[in-house]
Amino acid sequence: MRIVITGATGNVGTALLAALEPGHDVVGLARRLPDTTAEPYRRAGWRAVDVGDRGADRELTELFDGADVVVHLAWAISPVRGDPPMWRTNDHGTRHVLAAAAAAGVPHLVVASSVAAYGPAPRWEKVAEDRPCTGIPGSAYSRGKAGLETLLDRFEERHPDVRVARLRPCAILHRRAAGEFARWLLGPVLPATAIGGRLPVPLWTGLRAQIVHTADVAEAIRLVLDRGFTGPVNLAAPEVLDADALAAILGGVRVPVPKPVVRAASRAAWFTGALPMHPGWLELADRAALADTTLAETALGWQPRYDAASALAELVDGLRSGAGAASTPLAPPRRDGVVSRLRSLTRVGPSHQSQA
Repeated sequence: MRIVITGATGNVGTALLAALEPGHDVVGLARRLPDTTAEPYRRAGWRAVDVGDRGADRELTELFDGADVVVHLAWAISPVRGDPPMWRTNDHGTRHVLAAAAAAGVPHLVVASSVAAYGPAPRWEKVAEDRPCTGIPGSAYSRGKAGLETLLDRFEERHPDVRVARLRPCAILHRRAAGEFARWLLGPVLPATAIGGRLPVPLWTGLRAQIVHTADVAEAIRLVLDRGFTGPVNLAAPEVLDADALAAILGGVRVPVPKPVVRAASRAAWFTGALPMHPGWLELADRAALADTTLAETALGWQPRYDAASALAELVDGLRSGAGAASTPLAPPRRDGVVSRLRSLTRVGPSHQSQA
């Protein structure tokens, strides 16, 4: 097949390049190109494209011409203040991809959505793909994915000839994503090497999380391509981790702290630039629905190779060891010295865009 992948240098895109069998004609699109001599990036041809740019739909139409499938992974998750606004990449970028896919006559479109698109559900109940995608108030990421689902609904109504698959994974982790997560979550106050040490971990009672390994998501996409699958499909490892399990894997001891206290501290740290993580992520972590993966297992024959604890432990190991990949999104975290970290604390304002 001729496969065009937007956001091909990110967490999932990198793993997908590694998972695809030899013989496909793969074109990777990204705003910033990777080291194309390194694995797995050498397996694709590359074009530098910003999907959110005005007029990007015309460039994308040319690139999509003759494609058997387009895999749309480009998504701004927690950009720094100097990057393009999230709405520009996520909303405008997706509209450009959809318009180009229709204009180029692409027969199969695979889009990365998220379980974050679902509205709040009973805390310990796993939901199927027919759950309404109304999003979580207070989370920009969730609202963005809910908006993506609405765009896909409209696209399918207007273009019933295009087969559309919607992937709805939970948190996607693996070792080589450590650099990306360090830049999203950590900052001058908390170096990556501190993760996994015997630090107190302030988490509220009732917190629960699903995790899926990046390689398992890439395998699901490979199965979707092989089978020509259409429709939505949830992806998650079967285990649900509670607050105590999360703290143990992070290497510390859980300190029970009410969610409002954690949120207030997180907001202060984000607002001052001490930490890049916006408290909107805490709201999503607390209220995101748990995913039932029966459809993935039965329709795709998908079986995750990694459990949730292993995927999180891989990320922790990657943070401590400075793991990464040869692309800008996955570049290893910087090993700043104490003086550099203290200097960064003198900056005014948040380092990353709001996630409210």
